[in-house]
Amino acid sequence: MMPVAIEGGVRSGLLLIGDHASNHVPPDIDLGIDAALLDEHVAIDIGVAALGGALCAALDCPGLLGPVSRLVIDFNREEDAPGLIPLSSDGHRIPGNARLDEAARGARLDRFWRPYHRAIAERITTERPKMLISLHSFTPMLREGGTPRPWQIGVLYNRDARAARIAIPLLEAAGIVTGDNQPYSGRLLNATMNRHAEAAGLPYLGLEVRQDLIGDPGGVAHWAARLAPVIVATSDGL
Repeated sequence: MMPVAIEGGVRSGLLLIGDHASNHVPPDIDLGIDAALLDEHVAIDIGVAALGGALCAALDCPGLLGPVSRLVIDFNREEDAPGLIPLSSDGHRIPGNARLDEAARGARLDRFWRPYHRAIAERITTERPKMLISLHSFTPMLREGGTPRPWQIGVLYNRDARAARIAIPLLEAAGIVTGDNQPYSGRLLNATMNRHAEAAGLPYLGLEVRQDLIGDPGGVAHWAARLAPVIVATSDGL
């Protein structure tokens, strides 16, 4: 299944990617969970689809968004990672995934993960962006072992910190409570950017937005307006 495309100009030199922007579960897949769970952070990065659309409009850049819930398959995992098709998430068991055999797991990879990453690679090859934007959101506190996460924005990176080192001071100067590889480290959770950016020497800006800030249209508009100039200045500073 191909990513959901947001159309935009390519002259900006930017391409936005949102791995966990959807809570869609195809009707032929039974996760064995309460449907209400699909509206929680374990199933979707809350606010990312709306914020991604607003940022693409403000920046006049294209975007690619994950088409299914991370509980179906997690696009921000390597294809051999244990959590690629999660058996549990933040205290919630996903019994439908536990019933999958190796053939069924392979079928999910072929149906969702491989087309998604192939489409990203093809877009990068065709459009040659100057910088990728990786957009995620995080919950203010996890259920399991949760401690408060006070950051408004987290900037995640692995080995390539070029964009992060420009963006973090800009965010802090704008009065934004900013996490440097917080609320978790991009050295551990950075699969999509490792694959499409770091492996190719392409700069990227990994942004995590606290989900309670972008859970409604007003919050989305506010944070799109605050983040867009930081993204532009970061790209210009590379």
